[in-house]
Amino acid sequence: MAVGAEQSGDGIDLRHHGDAETGPGLVDFAVNVRTGTPPAWLAERIAASLSGLAAYPDPAAARAAVARRHGRPVGEVLLTAGAAEAFVLLARALSPRRAVVVHPQFTEPEAALRAAGHRVERVLLDPGEGFALDPARVPGDADLVVLGNPTNPTSVLHPAEALAGLARPGRVLVVDEAFADCVPGEPESLASRGDLPGLVVVRSLTKTWGLAGLRAGYLLAPAALVDALAGGQPLWSVSTPALAATEACCAPEALAEAEEWARNLAGDRDRFAAALARAGARVLPGAAASFLLVRVEGGERIRAGLRGRGIAVRRCDTFPGLGPDWIRVAVREPGTSLRMARTLAELLSTERGSGPRQAPDPPPPATGRSQGEQGG
Repeated sequence: MAVGAEQSGDGIDLRHHGDAETGPGLVDFAVNVRTGTPPAWLAERIAASLSGLAAYPDPAAARAAVARRHGRPVGEVLLTAGAAEAFVLLARALSPRRAVVVHPQFTEPEAALRAAGHRVERVLLDPGEGFALDPARVPGDADLVVLGNPTNPTSVLHPAEALAGLARPGRVLVVDEAFADCVPGEPESLASRGDLPGLVVVRSLTKTWGLAGLRAGYLLAPAALVDALAGGQPLWSVSTPALAATEACCAPEALAEAEEWARNLAGDRDRFAAALARAGARVLPGAAASFLLVRVEGGERIRAGLRGRGIAVRRCDTFPGLGPDWIRVAVREPGTSLRMARTLAELLSTERGSGPRQAPDPPPPATGRSQGEQGG
């Protein structure tokens, strides 16, 4: 276990995110929002909600839709302006004696805790063990534990049983499930587990449905904690269009579409991982989300080289527990992914002073893909 220093002390920019890597003319492998979204039917639902902008937002229908989706009482649902607001609300409402964040993971939870004046300890998972969770490494007296599943940026999916074992009376266990709907059937999700003491599950609609600019998310928690968090939330913080999107994305038809996308994603991801490995990169195996964690020699130069060739990837030295030789790449449609892998092969060959590596073979064409689905 490593104790995290303040941001200014350890030099890690916890507020650096993938959108800072993108720019005009760049093919975006840095941001994990699915390309080709939002789908037309969802855009139409959002547009239709604009006729009600003169009225204050009413969250009742969207809140009920989330509750139905996860089989939870309405009182255990809090709608938020994206997952990021949920982390801020938790940081402001809680007074942990010993807050622990399991890394590498999305850095906003730790950033929010530090901004609220809390001291944060870090448990750093071991790359030699595939960043697998060892529950025994989480201090038993930690009264706040935060981790992701599947985890950003590793794409590791932890067993639900291991996560559930971290829940106990007197502890708040926060599980960031922003990418849970990337996994067909969501077998390791704890979203329906209202029986676990102190469990908070944070979900986002940003990734699968292409709603980063709308800010739509929610959390699931014991009713008393939901009430406490709602007390610190600004009135009407979730807009009418975001509420319309939340309700729509919880409908059975939307869930079926997301499930189909997740199944197509798995094949695209496996082919992309194989192409990157043939290019000479070390790809963390067992990825479960819409991105891959990759290790390359001379990572900073490789990132710069990719950018010079019109490709943006996510640097990973801003994630505690990783360094400059790690990069995160979003899964895109097969042709785009193959072009990226070929470019990486050329750069790695130059970096090593060897002849060009054999270009990765094209992946077989995907089938059964819904209109607008591009696997990223």
